[in-house]
Amino acid sequence: MSLLEIKNLTVEFRTANGPFRAVDSVDMTVEAGDLRAIVGESGSGKSVSMLAMMGLLPWTANITADKMEFDGQDLLKMSARDRRKIIGKDVSMIFQEPMSSLNPCYTVGRQIKEVLRQHTPLTRSERQARAVELMDQVGIPDPAKRLSAFPHQLSGGMSQRVMIAMALACKPKLLIADEPTTALDVTIQAQILDLLIDLQKTEGMALILITHDMGVVAETVDRVSVQYAGQRVEEQEVNALFTDPHHPYTAALLAALPERATGKHLPTIAGVVPGQFDRPKGCLFSPRCAFADDLCHSTQPGKASADLGEALCHHPLKNGQPVSEEPA
Repeated sequence: MSLLEIKNLTVEFRTANGPFRAVDSVDMTVEAGDLRAIVGESGSGKSVSMLAMMGLLPWTANITADKMEFDGQDLLKMSARDRRKIIGKDVSMIFQEPMSSLNPCYTVGRQIKEVLRQHTPLTRSERQARAVELMDQVGIPDPAKRLSAFPHQLSGGMSQRVMIAMALACKPKLLIADEPTTALDVTIQAQILDLLIDLQKTEGMALILITHDMGVVAETVDRVSVQYAGQRVEEQEVNALFTDPHHPYTAALLAALPERATGKHLPTIAGVVPGQFDRPKGCLFSPRCAFADDLCHSTQPGKASADLGEALCHHPLKNGQPVSEEPA
């Protein structure tokens, strides 16, 4: 049994100008101990899909799915009260921008211990000891003293470590790291990523890394899901993805990496991700795709076979060239 299984997840937000589809028929399967990434440009639905699973989207969101199960429990039929027993305990998330995610009115120690108070039977003294243990585990010096610090008294890197400590407080089965290195300098980014990978291995939890940084993906995860305009367009093992991407969007992302540039100019992807009012009739990537033809512009594609990364494309790539296989 998979730890997390999502089938045909769609999220639409109600707006004054009509519905906006942020996530479009996304599938995902995560096994216990998995180390994977969800990548794509801003606006591709990476964070929204995970927030939908956790029940953390606002009332304006309409969430539908054929299946959404965590550890054998049906999240679609679960009440909000029962879901709160899982979220924060068995499923935790490291949010973007730690300086805005932490409450500035309370010490970091109080915020860590609040998680323990809600989800564990620990006494006050045991919560204090566990908080010190967590701060030490994530590499914060003088952890007992730092528990009394307010968020503004910590650096960005230290604040991110506090967020990680809060997420790990109840030893979750699944940890979702949403752009965990945003706004951090390069040295601190490397330290945070190394810390997450080490903790994933020692704790045995599954880790989903949400990012748009393909360099980070190449160095950290085992499997990659690529999202574009709310759709999952490809999924492969990380080495296979970097060696032979099957969706033109994935290939374009990799071609834009500075280390892969061969000419004087860095390759780019022309255009922008479609929004609420400019979604094309056919393939959502067709206005920006070098391989698009009339079929791509007029008809939505299906998934290709597993050996082609289940690419959501009429003309999936093999060794950089379109192949004749029709999507399944």
